[in-house]
Parts: sequence; C-alpha cells; structure tokens
Amino acid sequence: MVLLLISHHILGGSIAADYSAQANKLIAAALADSGAYKQLGYLCNTFGPRLSGSKNLEYALDWIIGEMHQDGFDVIKGEPVKVPAWVRGAESAQLIKPFKKDLAMLGLGGSVGTPKHGIRAEVLVVDSFAELETIRDKVKGKIVLFNAPFTSYGETVQYRYKGASAAAKYGAVASLIRSVGSSTLYTPHTGVMAYNEDIPRIPHAALTIEDAIMLSSQQKSGEKIVIQLKMAARTEPDRWSRNIVADLKGSENPDEIVVVGGHIDSWDVGQGAQDDGGGCVAAWHAVKLIHDLGLRPKRTLRVVLWTNEENGGKGSKAYRDTHRDELDKHMVAIESDGGVFQPSGFGFTGSQAGREIVDAISELLISIKANEITTGGRAADVAPLNDEGVPVMSLKVDGTKYFWYHHTNADTFDKIDFNEFNHCVAALAVMAYVIADMEIDLPQ
Repeated sequence: MVLLLISHHILGGSIAADYSAQANKLIAAALADSGAYKQLGYLCNTFGPRLSGSKNLEYALDWIIGEMHQDGFDVIKGEPVKVPAWVRGAESAQLIKPFKKDLAMLGLGGSVGTPKHGIRAEVLVVDSFAELETIRDKVKGKIVLFNAPFTSYGETVQYRYKGASAAAKYGAVASLIRSVGSSTLYTPHTGVMAYNEDIPRIPHAALTIEDAIMLSSQQKSGEKIVIQLKMAARTEPDRWSRNIVADLKGSENPDEIVVVGGHIDSWDVGQGAQDDGGGCVAAWHAVKLIHDLGLRPKRTLRVVLWTNEENGGKGSKAYRDTHRDELDKHMVAIESDGGVFQPSGFGFTGSQAGREIVDAISELLISIKANEITTGGRAADVAPLNDEGVPVMSLKVDGTKYFWYHHTNADTFDKIDFNEFNHCVAALAVMAYVIADMEIDLPQ
C-alpha cells in the first residue's frame, strides 16, 4: 500500500508538472470560447429532434461533417449503420370518467399503435409489478397504469421497458406508466420500450407524474376510471444512418487512439439538447480546441458521434465491429451522455494501474472542480468497447436537473448554461489531450 501511494504521488506530481501549462491553456481557452455554445444552439434550433431513421438526424449529420472539414480534422467519415425507424404519429389520451380531461402523454419508443378509433377502457392503477400480480384476475380488458415513483433511473425505468408485456400477459388492452423523471411541470417523458415475443403487443405510453398521482387517488377513492387512448405509432423498415468518426492524427503513434464522443440521435421531442447534443458538441469542440491551440498529441484523438443510442444501440455495436481490428490500440473511450451541467469529474472502468494514471491526470482539473474520479465509466455507447477490454470513462456532472428534462419536450437549448457547458468542454479537452500525449500508455 505504501509503495502504491508513493507511486501515485510520483506519477501525479510528474503529470501535473509536465502538463500544467497545456492544461491551463486549454481550460482558459474553453471557458472564454463561445463557438461551441453557438454550434450547439445551431444544431438544436435548426435541426430539432433527431430520432434514428429521421431526416432531421441525417440533415444534422450532413451539417456536422461539413463543419468538421473546417476544423482541422485529418480524416472525417460517416460510417453507415442500419437503424430502426419508429414513427410516433398522432396520439392523445383523454380521461372519460370520473370527469373529462385531456391528459398530456407521450407514446413510448417502439410501441404499437391503437386501432384507428382508439381504445376506451377502464383503468387499473398499480404501484409495482408485485401489485399487478395480486390483481392479475382483474386485468383482462383493462388499461393498466404503473404509478411507480421515481427512485433511481435504473430501477424505475423497468416499468417503461417491460410494462407493456407485463400487463398484456394478463389480458390488458393497453398500458401506461407514470413518467420516469425526478421532477415535473406537467411534462411527460418518452423513452424506449420492448415487447416479450411470446406475449401479444399492446400500446404503451407515458403520462405526467401529476396525472398518474391523480388517477391513483381516484382509484383509492373508489372512482371508476375510464380513459380513451389513441396512438398512430408504427415501425417502418430499417433505414440507413451513420456514425461520424473524425480523427486528429497523432504526431508519433497515430495508430494508438483516444476516443471521445456522445450520441447524436435523440428522441423525437424537444431538441435533444442535454441528451445528447450537448455531449456531442462538447466532445467535438474539445478536440477542435486542442487543434486550434496548436497542440498535436502523440496519439490520435478520435471524435465519435454515435447514432441510434436511444432506441437500439446499433451505432455503438457497428463502431465496435467496424473497428475491431484496432481495438487493441484504443487507449480509452470517453463518453459524455449525462447532460452538460457543471462537471465534477469522470467515472472510470479499467485496470487499477489505469485508474492511478487517471487519478493523476485529474489533478490538472482541480481549478475547475472537475477532478473527482469514481468507479464506473461504462455508458451505453462505450460499453461494447469495454466488453472487448478497452478502458472507458464517462463525464460526470451535477445531475440534479437532468431528469427534469430527460426525454421530454423541455430538453431544449435554453436549458444549456453557457459556463457549465464550457466547463464540460474544458474537462474533456484536458483529459483527452493528456491521455493522448503522455509517455506511458493507459493499460487495457
């Protein structure tokens, strides 16, 4: 233990001394820059939501590739990926009994639609899958509403993902969920769902937290609840999209690669600003900033903007497969997909030796309070690389407000704070640059 502490102290001191000037230069430039913020605003306000399979997404990809040609990248590619094409269509929900009220709702990604004239049925409200089991004999012909309070995203999202088949198993004609969010101003949250192939497919949608609580209260008061649900959702044949891969070639070891990126697709509501336009533009401009300051690291810096994270994960798998022959040369893959609020540091998944190196690099981020390194760097788009042995990292930010906007119409550019966003650019730039330039490899 003493030797490890001594080793870490020496390593940390060496990296801090070797890269202090470059890190400070990157941080100062990032915090003063307005270009990245303006680019994110243009992306959000010009192209809007970017669902996989949509023209919005492909137009946005065309624009990004065009912009990158002016940013000093040596190689820019749009690597083809076949992605699902789910279309929302017109949709509505109306409370019929105990009184009439239009209910804000969003169909869940991958859901089937209702018949043309909709589904009108009595509603049964449950708080959990366990409670559903206790009333299984009452479910046939009903609409089941899962009113599960938000605890953590990982725990609560199961009702969005599995709820339809759980309800259909006992004969439900449709299913609804309380939106998966930590706070609300009457905003429904969409997101991906899935069906069990052995169970009939029924429509699946999200209501606001407010309406889910109201309906639960009505049931507890003994009221009969009836809802009319209409959804024109459909799944069309798969379409072609692209991962964007842009390289700033290394000066000495160009075959060794440091990846930094995010997912460029979004849901079809809002503008995909926090999720994940901000992460993409922050990663892109972190590398652009390195180039603009005349810094050319020894290893290649690669920006990857993955497609289809939200409803299929096809982009991350395609990148892994396309680049399988060079994965042993991937030093690390860094993802930004948690919003671009004030950064606190990075999560890391890799070897203990790698963790010590990242800990040492993080000392360069003390001035912007982004130096906390925690265990757990796996995120959706870097996970397939980690499965192949590549160390992975994820930018960690203050997530207090993230699930206010996540997958809603409120995920728009006005929610981006200029200073917080630029701090994310700075943190990504410093971490990526030092890993790409330091004398030692980050061990797999």
